[in-house]
Amino acid sequence: MGISIVSAMGVCLGGQVKAEGPKNSGLSSKSVIVNTEDHNILCYKGSDDLISSSSEVSATSVPRTLPCEGEILQSSNLKSFTLTELQAATRNFRVDIVLGDGDFGSVFKGRIDEHSLSAAKPGTGIAVAVKRLNQDGVKSHIELMAEVNYLGQLTHPHLVKLIGYCLEDENSLLVYEFMPRGSLENHLFMRGSYFQPLSWSLRLKVALGAAKCLAFLHSAETKSIYQNLKTSNILLDSNYNAKLFNFGLAKDGSTGDRSRVYTGQIYGYAAPEYLATGNHTSKSDVYSFGVVMLEILSGRRIVDKNRPLRQHNLVEWAKPCLSNKRKILHVFDNRLEGQYEIEDAYKVAILSLRCLSIEAKLRPNMDEVVTNLEQLQIPQVNGCNHNHLRRRSADDVTHVRTVTVNPQRSASVFCT
Repeated sequence: MGISIVSAMGVCLGGQVKAEGPKNSGLSSKSVIVNTEDHNILCYKGSDDLISSSSEVSATSVPRTLPCEGEILQSSNLKSFTLTELQAATRNFRVDIVLGDGDFGSVFKGRIDEHSLSAAKPGTGIAVAVKRLNQDGVKSHIELMAEVNYLGQLTHPHLVKLIGYCLEDENSLLVYEFMPRGSLENHLFMRGSYFQPLSWSLRLKVALGAAKCLAFLHSAETKSIYQNLKTSNILLDSNYNAKLFNFGLAKDGSTGDRSRVYTGQIYGYAAPEYLATGNHTSKSDVYSFGVVMLEILSGRRIVDKNRPLRQHNLVEWAKPCLSNKRKILHVFDNRLEGQYEIEDAYKVAILSLRCLSIEAKLRPNMDEVVTNLEQLQIPQVNGCNHNHLRRRSADDVTHVRTVTVNPQRSASVFCT
């Protein structure tokens, strides 16, 4: 199975690269007009009653309105690349610099000058990720316009920076900042020397970054719904700062419109009401965040049919354990043992459980999630995360020892 297109956005193939996107070059984007028969995916109108406020809006740039497909993006600060420029940046899309492939196309590693944004020679300039969309007409144009309309106008520390795009003949391409540490998915589930297990403190840091971005998107100023949260869409820079990526499904906040159900792309992450009605709200994003949190805590995929039958679906198996301080130890990634206080672990588990509430109205908004996660962050000393063995109560230690001494008592005994 090939690397997913989103995961590949940050696979580091060379030495150290600069993760930050280039500064604004002052180049204005050209007019972009796309004629298709399907406009519903990008043009949504609705009320604001399901959109929460965000404490981070002051640190971001928010447009008054997000343009719909077909509008001229004169307000965008993106560079309009020519196909010739991107061919030079990627050495004519050479096969040996492909970072990955996915449903929408392939991602190539390229290099551009940090200031002029023109193509740079190998070993010079800054690294970028160039996504070349499949030449399937309407579908590729829809994704490109969604990305341009959202990432081209929204600025936030936890959003992957979109540098530019190319619409030339049948070619549709997007140029992003390069994320050296790849996707959260790779760090949680891949084994090998390159992807080391994330520590407890780093997992909390990543969760907080993703939560802050969702809170920003849901804010009254932005009024956007992400619709596509999963571990492969959370990319990490060189300092493990999480940034959301892939806005092909994003839409304006809406309560009345029924969007099409993309179960193939968000299988396992979709909220119950979305699967039932096709209506996705900000609280549906909160549910998806709860699923991601569960993957972060457990180190398990949301669906894994290689595990015992009762453990195939992570949410169904783990939810009964999350409200019990003893049982959560069987859900947590055993590679984290000794890195957290049991009280902190319990608080994170309860927060995840609330996000996974069947009823949308019972889920917290993302501002509340951010507040809770901020209180659990582990301070860094000289930029390093310290994960010394943290104290548990004697009862907790005894319980852990019992599980270790009696391995035949599998986690499924406690979490059914």
